[in-house]
Amino acid sequence: MSPSLPPFAPFPPPSFRRELVPEEWAACLDSWVTLAQAHLRLPDAAFSSAVETQASRLESFLESYFEESSNLSTGAESPLRKEAFLLVHRTLSLTSPPLSLLKQPFLSNLCRTYPKSHELHKLLSCLWKRKGFEIEKDLQRSKGILIKELDSGKVEFVEASMRRLAPLLHCSPDAATFFMIGSDLLDSINAVFPKTSPTTQRSLAMFTYLGLASLISGEKPNLSLLSDHLYSLKSSSNSKPGQNSMLSELASNTPLLDKVKVSSTRDAAGKARKIENFLDEFRSSKPKKPIRRKIDKGKERITEVSAQGELHMHRMSLVTQVQDLFPDLGSGFITKLLDEYTENVEQVISHLLEDSLPPHLQSLDRSSRLPPAPSTDPAPHLIPHSTPPLPPSRKNIFDNDEFDLLAVDTSKIHIGRKNAKLTADAVLADRTQAPNKAAILSALAAFDSDDDERDDTYDIEDVGGTVDATTSFQDDFNIDKNEELLFTTYARDHAVFGRDAVTRRGQARAKLRLESGMTDEAIEGWALMIGRDPRRLRRLEGKYSTFQGNQNNLERTAYRASPQGSGDEQEGVLNAGRGGRGRGRGGGNRGGEGAGRGRGRGNVAGPSGEADTLAAQRRKGENKGSRANHNRRDQRAKKMARGGANPFAG
Repeated sequence: MSPSLPPFAPFPPPSFRRELVPEEWAACLDSWVTLAQAHLRLPDAAFSSAVETQASRLESFLESYFEESSNLSTGAESPLRKEAFLLVHRTLSLTSPPLSLLKQPFLSNLCRTYPKSHELHKLLSCLWKRKGFEIEKDLQRSKGILIKELDSGKVEFVEASMRRLAPLLHCSPDAATFFMIGSDLLDSINAVFPKTSPTTQRSLAMFTYLGLASLISGEKPNLSLLSDHLYSLKSSSNSKPGQNSMLSELASNTPLLDKVKVSSTRDAAGKARKIENFLDEFRSSKPKKPIRRKIDKGKERITEVSAQGELHMHRMSLVTQVQDLFPDLGSGFITKLLDEYTENVEQVISHLLEDSLPPHLQSLDRSSRLPPAPSTDPAPHLIPHSTPPLPPSRKNIFDNDEFDLLAVDTSKIHIGRKNAKLTADAVLADRTQAPNKAAILSALAAFDSDDDERDDTYDIEDVGGTVDATTSFQDDFNIDKNEELLFTTYARDHAVFGRDAVTRRGQARAKLRLESGMTDEAIEGWALMIGRDPRRLRRLEGKYSTFQGNQNNLERTAYRASPQGSGDEQEGVLNAGRGGRGRGRGGGNRGGEGAGRGRGRGNVAGPSGEADTLAAQRRKGENKGSRANHNRRDQRAKKMARGGANPFAG
C-alpha cells in the first residue's frame, strides 16, 4: 500500500453521530469518500495487499458502515453509499476475500442496503460459486439456531432473526435454497405457525416464501423439491378448523402461486400445473377485513400540520415493515406505494420483489422521505393574554328609535326637570290646563244609570239555589225518554229486543227505532245489559211501573172535629195536635177533642177487645217489669211541689 493513504476510520454509531455538528459530520463524509476513491484507484496488487495486511482497516469500516447504513438518510450520505458498494464489490471479488465479510450478518446488512442492485445479485452468485463452502458453514450455524429457538417457543427471537435473514434470501437464491434443504426447518415453522400472532405469522410466511421461491427462480426450477415441501406442510399441519395454516397464508398472501405459473416450462408443465392446482385449494377467497378509521369531525385546532395531513402511527408501522426488507427505500416512496395498494403490505412487498410496479411508480424517487412536520408552537414573541370581554349590548322596545339612532333634536333634550323654577304651588295655581267644569257636568248629564248592567246578586235567593244557565237538559231528557220507552217496551214484550233477522225487520222494532232514534245494535245492547243487571231492572220497575199518570193526593191539613166516641182512625190522625193537653201514649182528650200525641192511635180505656185498645195497653205496660210507674209518680210529685201542694197528702 502506498504510505500516502491513511487507514479508514470505523463508521460511528448513532450516539456518537448525534454529538457532531452538521459541519463536522459533512467533513467526515467527505473524508471517507475521498479515501474510498483513492483506494479504488489503486492497482489490483496494491489493493489486495492493503486488504490482506489489514493496513487500511477497510474490513472494519465496511462492517461498521453497512451495519449502520439502514439508519442513514439518503441526502449527504449518498456519495459515500456509492463508493462503499464499489469497495465491497472489489473486495469480495478478490481471490481470498476476508472471512468476516463472508459471514451471514455482513451479507445480510449488505443485501439490506442494496436490495434492488442487479450487480449485487451477480456478485453473490459468483461469490457462492467460489466461496460457497465457507458461506454454507456459517449459514448452517444460523439455521440450527433458528430450529432450536422454534422448537423452544421463542418466537420473538426467531422473528427478529428471520427479518435479518430475509434480505439475504431475497438477493441470493443459493442462500435461500440452502435453508430449504431438508424439512427440519419447515417442520418447525409449520408446527409453531398456528400458535403465533398474525404479525408473526406474516413474518414466518414471508421467510418461507423466499425459501420456496428460490427453488423455482433459477435456470432449472426444482419443482420436485417444491412439491415435496408443500405436501410436507400439508401433512404436518396441526392447525384446527377455522385457524389459518401456513399453506393458506402462502397461497393467499404471497405471490408464490404466480411464481409457479410463470416458471412452468415445456419440460415441467404438468408438474407445475399440479402444484398450481394444489395451491389453489388453499387460496382463501375471504376479503381482507377493512381497517376501521377514526372519523375526523374537524374539531381539532387548525394548524399547518392539520392542513397537510399528519401521518398516522398506523401508517408509520406499515412503513417500518416494508423498510425492514428494503431499507434503501424512503418513507415518502413507501407511503405512495401504500396509497396505491390500499395499505396492503404483502402486496407492496411482492411487487417490490418482482419489480412489477406500475410506470408512474417506477419513475418516482425511491429515496424520497416524508417532509418533517412543521412546528406548531406559537411565536415566542407573542405573549398569551386572555380574550377581552365582549362589549355590552342592550335590547328593548326603544331600539331603533330617534334616541337610539342619535337623530333626535338637541333642543328637545334636557337633564332633570324641564323647568327647574316651576313649583307645585305654581302648578296648582295655574288653571290654564285645568279641566272645564261645564264639560264635566254635560258628561254627567249624558250618563244614564238605567243602561247599567242588571244586578243579579240576589237571583240565587229568589230561586233557592244556584242555577247553571249554560247547562242544557235536553240530553238528560232524551236519555230519560228513551229509557222509559225502552223499559215499557221491554216490560210489555221481550221479543221486540231479539237479535234475529226476523225481529229486526218487524214492525215493532221499526217503531221502536223510529221513536228512540237508536240503532238495532244499541237497542239489543240495552236489553242485554238490563238482563245482566237485576238491580237496574228493579230500579226501573220502581221508577216507571207504579206511575199511572194520576195526580198525587194532597191531604187536607185544616182542623175538623170528629164525632165523640166514633173512633174514626183517619180523622184522628188528620186532626192530631189540635186537642188539649193529653200526653199519654194513647190518644187522650183531656183538654180537647184532639187525638193523643203518642205512638199509638188507640186508647187504653177504649172498647175492650179491639186491636187498637189491646195495642195501647200492651205499649203502656211495656216497661213496667223493670221500672213500674216510678217515673210517672216522681214527675207528678215534682209538679205538685212546684204548685205549693203537699205531694204526700192523700
